Amino acid sequence: MKKFVMEKPFLELFPDAEIGILVLEGIDNHVKEEEKYAPWLRQCEKEAAKYFPAEVWVDNPVVKTWREAFQKFKTKKGVRCSIEALLKRVSNGNEIGCINPLVDIYNGISMKYGMPVGGENIDAFDGDIRLAVADGGEYFVTYGSDKDEPALEGEVIYKDNTGAICRCWNWRESVRTMLEEDVTHAFMIIEQVNSDRHDEMEAALDELGQMVTAELGGTCTKYIANAANPEIVIEE
Repeated sequence: MKKFVMEKPFLELFPDAEIGILVLEGIDNHVKEEEKYAPWLRQCEKEAAKYFPAEVWVDNPVVKTWREAFQKFKTKKGVRCSIEALLKRVSNGNEIGCINPLVDIYNGISMKYGMPVGGENIDAFDGDIRLAVADGGEYFVTYGSDKDEPALEGEVIYKDNTGAICRCWNWRESVRTMLEEDVTHAFMIIEQVNSDRHDEMEAALDELGQMVTAELGGTCTKYIANAANPEIVIEE
C-alpha cells in the first residue's frame, strides 16, 4: 500500500491548503505524433494572460498568493512557484514546448486555470509520498543534473523514503520519479494555498482527468486532501 500524506508540520504552516489528486492507471504516455499538443498549449497560453493583468508583476493575485506562501518556509534564494514560472514565460512571449503527452496536457491545464499542476510516477515511489517540512539533507537530483542537491532544513518538500521528490513545494522535481514516456501509473496534483478557488480546482481536476483518459486511455480516480482529510490511499 502507498499513501499520500499531508504531514502535521506542513499543515501547521498551511492549515487551509488543498491538494487535488488524480491517480491514473493503465495510461499510454508514448509520443505518437510529434508536437500533437502544440495547438493546445498555444490556446492555453492565450488563456493564461488573464492571470497577469497588473502591470506590476507581484500585484497579480496568483503570483502574490504563492510569493507570500514561499515566504513562510526556507527556500533556495530566488526560487519561484511552478505556476509563476509558467506565467512569466508566457508573459515574456515565450512558448511552452512539447515534452510528452501527459506533461503537455498538465502544463496546459496549469496555464488555463492559473494553478500549480504536477505529476510523478507512482511506481518509482519508495513508500508513501509525503508533503512535509524537510529535516534537511533529503537526497535530491533534478533533471539535467547528476549531483545531489539536498533539501534545506525547514523547506517544504514532497518526499518518500529515499529522499525529496519535489523541492520548495512545487519548484523543481526529482529525476527519479518524473513522468517519462513509459509511465503507466501516475500521481497528478493541483495545489492551492487555501480553499478560495476550490471550485476552480475541482474544474481543473475534472478537465485534466477527462482529457488524460480520452487521450491516453486508462482509468482516473479523484481525491481532495486537506486538513480534514490528510491521508489518501493511492495504491492498494
